[in-house]
Amino acid sequence: MLKSTILHPELLYGLSLCGHGSKILIADANFPVTTKTPATAKKIFLNIAPGLVDATTILKLLMEIIPIESAAIMTTPDLVEQPIHTVYKSLLTPAIPVTGFKRMEFYQYAESKDTYLAIATGETRRFANLLLTVGVIKPGISTAP
Repeated sequence: MLKSTILHPELLYGLSLCGHGSKILIADANFPVTTKTPATAKKIFLNIAPGLVDATTILKLLMEIIPIESAAIMTTPDLVEQPIHTVYKSLLTPAIPVTGFKRMEFYQYAESKDTYLAIATGETRRFANLLLTVGVIKPGISTAP
C-alpha cells in the first residue's frame, strides 16, 4: 500500500516520469486538453463533474510530492487578477515565481514539448489554468513521507 497522498495510478506514473524542467498542466473544466497540449503529453482526465475534482486540490497534492520551480497562469484579456490566481499565489511559496500569459500565449506555452503531463479537472472558476515547472530536490532535503 502506498503512503503517498496521491493514489491515482496514472497520475503517479505520469509524475514519476517528470524531471527537472518538465511542465505539468492543471487544466480547468474549459481548457481544451486534447488539442492544446502536445500529442506526447500524458493526459489524465479527473474532470468527473463540474466542481469535481477542483484545481486547488490537485495543486495541494502535487506540492506535497514534487518540487515546483515556477508557475504560469492564464490571465484575462484585461489582465485583471482573478480570485483563483490569489488562491494559487497563497498556496505557492513566495520563492516560486508566477507569470501570467493571456489565453493564446498560454495555449502556446502549454503546447510546448516540455509539457509532459496534463491533468483535466472539473474546476469551474474562470481562468484557473495553471502550468507548473518541476524543480529539483535540494541536497539535504528529506523526501521521506
